[in-house]
Amino acid sequence: MNVKLHITEACNMRCGYCYIAQKPAFMTKETAFAAVDFALRTGADTRMPGIAFFGGEPLLMKELIFETVAYAHKKTAGTGQKVLFKITTNGLLLDDEMLRFCGEQGVLVALSVDGDRKAHDRHRLDREGNGTHERVIAAGRKLLVTQPSAPAMITVNPDTLPFLYESVLYLYNVGFRYLICVVNYMSGWRERDFREFKKQYTLLADFYYEQTMKEEKFYFSPFDVKINSHITNKSYCQDRCTVAQSQVSVGVDGTVYPCVQFVTDKASAIGDVFSGIDQQKRGAFIHQNDAEKGGCEVCAIKRRCNHYCACLNKRTTGDINQVSPALCAHERVIMPIADQLAAKLYRGKSAMFMQKQYNEFYPIISMAEDNLDRMRSK
Repeated sequence: MNVKLHITEACNMRCGYCYIAQKPAFMTKETAFAAVDFALRTGADTRMPGIAFFGGEPLLMKELIFETVAYAHKKTAGTGQKVLFKITTNGLLLDDEMLRFCGEQGVLVALSVDGDRKAHDRHRLDREGNGTHERVIAAGRKLLVTQPSAPAMITVNPDTLPFLYESVLYLYNVGFRYLICVVNYMSGWRERDFREFKKQYTLLADFYYEQTMKEEKFYFSPFDVKINSHITNKSYCQDRCTVAQSQVSVGVDGTVYPCVQFVTDKASAIGDVFSGIDQQKRGAFIHQNDAEKGGCEVCAIKRRCNHYCACLNKRTTGDINQVSPALCAHERVIMPIADQLAAKLYRGKSAMFMQKQYNEFYPIISMAEDNLDRMRSK
């Protein structure tokens, strides 16, 4: 079981990306420790349960993170369990102390950065209204020294979409090799935007092909997700969207929700960290989410589409079984581009492509290689 702890609903930006209201609500130490106990109980069937720190901005509660990680290590000492920790941060508080702690404790850090300055500073402003690009990139460079595999999380809006290709290349040149592209479906997408998506993704597919043929590491979601879904013959729901099943989210008060977008929606709560999960509510939610989405029954790409993402549907339409038209349009644009890219790499007999997509141990091998390169560079 992976448990996401939303330890703060506050943030040190005013970008408006957060799916919960930015207000001064923080998790207490007692609740955080209870969440660790909950994660270890619900993840008793796995040796490596995961705990991720979310917000708002989780690094506003730096001391709580320190204490929670220490508590989890104490609770798992001698048990054979090992907790995997992750933090997603906007980078403004990612200082040397935090980087050192994450390196020593094995806490993976994902950095929210939207690309070059003109893309990033359109939405990610500090409380005074100033762009944060310079500070975030400075933190990112330091992060890559200790965690070469750290992912960059790019949020795409209609006004930043024309800079997507340039932004990906910019972050690649900074040193990021793992880039996760997140489309903000809450924005006002228009038909012409999807023509721009096709242009940007086509340019990125060419770059992906060039780097992969040169045996250079480059992970770009959603390309890799779409390609893998075809190769493994797994549906998005089977492989990605495990709402209320293998992962849950915990609000600042300890309430357990099916996934991240439901935090603070009390009607969607399925329990709390003190008394555990209400299996009846959990089962009812899973059953509801398993229902076929309206209009998707005969779609040729439904197995590989993320229309089953309850979080995304909830956020965009207010109904977990109602799919956003923007999501549908986006999936129809990216799927053929990803498939053409995969076919081209397969014909080119790219060793990197074959390892990445057909060797289930590649992620472990890749991370080990990154860490070895880091040690050699010291």
